[in-house]
Amino acid sequence: MAAWCQAHDIQHDSYGEGALIQDFENKVAGLLGFEAGRFVITGTLAQAVALRLACQDRGNPLAALHPSAHVLLHESSNYQLLGHFTSLSLGNPYRPWTVDELKALPDRAGAALYELPMREIGGQLPAWEELNTVKEYCHEQNIHLHLDGARVWEAAAGYGKPLDSVAAGFDSAYVSFYKGIGGLGGAMLLGRHDFIARASEWMKRMGGNVYQRSPYVVAAAMQLDQKLARMPAYLQRTRDLYRLLARYPLWQTNPRQPHCNMLHLYLPVGRDIANAARDQMAEEHGIWLFGEARHAALPQQSYIEWYVGEALLSLSDDRIATILQQFQALLAPA
Repeated sequence: MAAWCQAHDIQHDSYGEGALIQDFENKVAGLLGFEAGRFVITGTLAQAVALRLACQDRGNPLAALHPSAHVLLHESSNYQLLGHFTSLSLGNPYRPWTVDELKALPDRAGAALYELPMREIGGQLPAWEELNTVKEYCHEQNIHLHLDGARVWEAAAGYGKPLDSVAAGFDSAYVSFYKGIGGLGGAMLLGRHDFIARASEWMKRMGGNVYQRSPYVVAAAMQLDQKLARMPAYLQRTRDLYRLLARYPLWQTNPRQPHCNMLHLYLPVGRDIANAARDQMAEEHGIWLFGEARHAALPQQSYIEWYVGEALLSLSDDRIATILQQFQALLAPA
């Protein structure tokens, strides 16, 4: 990072102001086809503010969210306790939501959120045609459509579309820089100039006006182009992995075929057994397979999440097949 800063004559920002950050904000906004962007220290802050303003602008506090939305599952009810908006549950918990499900809501929504891809259900994406239908309906009905684009880079590769085509039709978007991009942290909120200006004031009110953001921006900016260029290769490696996983009929993937370069793998053992096998793999073979197995709906079943990136890209099919076989051998007694 220091060498990159020296090579590019980078100066630290002051409260988010400076050429480094403004240039990066303009670049990301341009990639996704928005007028403006604002670097934000967390996606939690970005999305709470975005949906608050969206509902306020339409005089309607109701925001339609899928049951698996990050806002609902991982943000400690901030939207509710801080009075940002009121949540409406939208769609089937196990698949992407549709325009018909939005139309079927008994209450009119001021805003709707779509996560692309949907992390909590294995990285699923709605069909491209269905997504465009959602965009058209929200525009016709004056519903603010917000994109949870924490992994939108992966979604673009999954669709085989440029980023601005994926984001077209959304009124605002949030993107993350520490997941697929591999930065230290940070996010960006994107939208119209006036929307971003008002959002910036709200993020100050909520404690997001960090004195210097340049380390986070540098960590993302120095590798953004390279990471985006690698996304199609990650997707292809995911397809290769699916072919190898087909050898294990008791293991089930969600989705059934890859939508992007992530998946959930369901195992016919409980969570504790899966985690113990993970630890044994690490101890005996020096391989760390996954972060944490989670409980599944059925007893004696669990699932793990795999993000396919550089680690799997660097391994041959034969090496991956050997690793899977070793893992299967550890699970077999259970």
